[in-house]
Amino acid sequence: MAKDKFSIFNVAKNLTAACFISGIIIATTYYFTAPVAAKKQVQLKNQSMKQLVTNADNFKEVNGKKDWYAAEKGNKTIAYVVPASSKGYGGAITMLVAVTPQGKVIDFSIVSHNETPGLGANAAEEPFRKELRNKGADGLEVTKDKSDTKHVQAMTGATITSRAVTKGVKEAVVQVTKYTGGK
Repeated sequence: MAKDKFSIFNVAKNLTAACFISGIIIATTYYFTAPVAAKKQVQLKNQSMKQLVTNADNFKEVNGKKDWYAAEKGNKTIAYVVPASSKGYGGAITMLVAVTPQGKVIDFSIVSHNETPGLGANAAEEPFRKELRNKGADGLEVTKDKSDTKHVQAMTGATITSRAVTKGVKEAVVQVTKYTGGK
């Protein structure tokens, strides 16, 4: 009788029941939390876009463009928020870039990177971000010449990251300019 208690059939039956109950618990949890998580993700995306284009009333998806958003004030498009990526020193750098319809950089935020802390990671900080603001595609070239105020000054010790971020932002500016015709 004690052998029947530990037979393969009984163990398999108990294991199947445990897996079935666990599956039901996981599915139920997902059913209730997935909409909340999706809503939170949209809020976080809107919040990050609002930080890039502070004077926008709302953001609408741009038809035909993946992950592009038009920042609107009133019923007028004042900027486009577009994704950009480039290869930096530590690998891929992904960004969101806010560009005016005329092709000038408003601001950018780095979504993910693997750059060196204290060096390349400073590309997300204010001194470097300020270098790219209000520049068109022609001014988005990295230089080490301190007297060159037209172009972007490279970060000390992080020239590769400076070039990568600038390249990604420039590609976003070029894409927006092509889309809008520079108007």
